[in-house]
Amino acid sequence: MDMITIEPGMLKGEVTVPPSKSVAHRAIISAALSGESCVIENVAMSKDIEATLSCMRALGNGFRKNTSKMTVTFSKKRKTKLPDEIVLDCCESGSTLRFLMPIALLTGKTVKLMGQGRLMQRPQKPYFDLFDEKGISYKQTEESIILKGQLKSGEFSLPGDVSSQFITGLLFALPLVEGDSKIIITTETESKGYIDLTLSVLKDFGIEIKNNNYKSYEIKGGQKYKPQNYRIEGDYSQAAFFLVAGALGCDIKCKGLRADSLQGDKKIIDIIKETGAKIITHSDGSVQAVRTDVMKGLVIDAREIPDLVPVLAVLCGFCRGESRIINAGRLRIKESDRLAAIKSELAYIGLNIEEGMDYLKIKGANALIGKTVSSWNDHRIAMAMAIAACRCEGDVSITGAKTAVCKSYPDFFEVYKGLQNGPKPTAEGE
Repeated sequence: MDMITIEPGMLKGEVTVPPSKSVAHRAIISAALSGESCVIENVAMSKDIEATLSCMRALGNGFRKNTSKMTVTFSKKRKTKLPDEIVLDCCESGSTLRFLMPIALLTGKTVKLMGQGRLMQRPQKPYFDLFDEKGISYKQTEESIILKGQLKSGEFSLPGDVSSQFITGLLFALPLVEGDSKIIITTETESKGYIDLTLSVLKDFGIEIKNNNYKSYEIKGGQKYKPQNYRIEGDYSQAAFFLVAGALGCDIKCKGLRADSLQGDKKIIDIIKETGAKIITHSDGSVQAVRTDVMKGLVIDAREIPDLVPVLAVLCGFCRGESRIINAGRLRIKESDRLAAIKSELAYIGLNIEEGMDYLKIKGANALIGKTVSSWNDHRIAMAMAIAACRCEGDVSITGAKTAVCKSYPDFFEVYKGLQNGPKPTAEGE
């Protein structure tokens, strides 16, 4: 049985934050699209990143990876002849699937995109509506999406409140087609930070796009990606788990974060401060959250930061009074129904938490009860429950934990174990 057991206690030490998965997806795709030699440095080989690399190889891009040195080196060698049906295995990565659908349509081939877990249950309607309009055929099953057609320039209307990944996919592909294009956003854009990341990486690789205040994007056709040697920055969405642990009373310094990062999940710093906890930046650049006696509940708008919600629910669980996490409906279509998962597991260990259609309401506690909980096969649920375990009375066992974290942070529990002062987590049944 895949289960991690954690005996409660405070964590102490330094963590080198893993590289940003969001930036790595974008840099790997941009490097591959350049068709030239370039090196992407500081790449963590999680399952999601492996999926993107595998798909870029299937699209004809040559590269070699060095896991020990955390590099991916792209070469000029490309397959000049692709098969009549290209198969792209996206595993459980929503970013891989949505980023690559428009790129795959540049080939003019039949493309079969495969998925696992809940991936094919996640909404693709914004693309499908465009495909209907542009004469691109598609067929979706429980395991795959099959596309036939050729991406051409023009106007593309997309909602901004489903996922910014649809916008990013088109931003990758449209600069490469003949003729100019325009993406028109029909609703308020959520997760603007991810769009900023995309535009920043594209600019670094020589692609120019005009952003009209997130309401539309003007894209010149016939552009070329320019090769770059690129280093991936630390990931605020992963650092959030250890920063929240600090706000719960642990003593953890997080190294490798850029103070000027465009990552939307950098918002974790402001939210921790808003509770009344302190954020300390050390002379070496490391960042640390420190618990205080005045930490209070707050209202958190999740529209721009959906990936932070599981660990923010844990943070709110140890703040005085009531907290609310609102505008969180999109969490129901992630790797799990994250609102249901968070409510279920935190309530089970004793937290007073209420779940609504798009919100969580949480009343703070001093300590929770150690029990066996589920990861829901979701990396962010597994890691959030591990952080909650620091303030539990009794052991916390998390089922499916080791498998779940492989999606984004494979060595999370090894890092966690290294930070423990007391008894160590044990992996059972491996």
